[in-house]
Amino acid sequence: MDADKKRIWIRGQYVEVTDEVYRAYMQGDRKMRYFENDLKTERFVLGKEGRVVQIIPSREDSLDRLVDENAQQFSDEQESVESVVLHKLEVDRLHTALSLLTPEERALIQALFFEEKTERQYADELGVFRNAVHVRKMKVLKKLRALLEGSIETP
Repeated sequence: MDADKKRIWIRGQYVEVTDEVYRAYMQGDRKMRYFENDLKTERFVLGKEGRVVQIIPSREDSLDRLVDENAQQFSDEQESVESVVLHKLEVDRLHTALSLLTPEERALIQALFFEEKTERQYADELGVFRNAVHVRKMKVLKKLRALLEGSIETP
């Protein structure tokens, strides 16, 4: 074999090839190394003193590394627009249903759920037994549920 002839290693032996075949083979080989290695390794940019000044992360992550670091593709720290809108609609429905209650029923809901009073505290304010407040609360909650589910016609 001549020194200027191009050879590539195929199946355990060197094979002579033309310059065009050699170039195509080397481009394919370089592309394979790029996909197998270069994409998967992070690179370091060194400064004048030889210290790392920047780390360029790999372009491809392994599932194992992501699981080890408990990484998430999409952060759920912030509420989605859809859930904010749905919550707002539910709050509006609740306020509409509350407006349909009698003043006494609204006062009971206000005291127990918004002012966070206990049934006993509210009963003492009204001068009735705690059990009476509990029964009223259960009736009002049942009525509210029916209003929210639409089984009671609104005036």
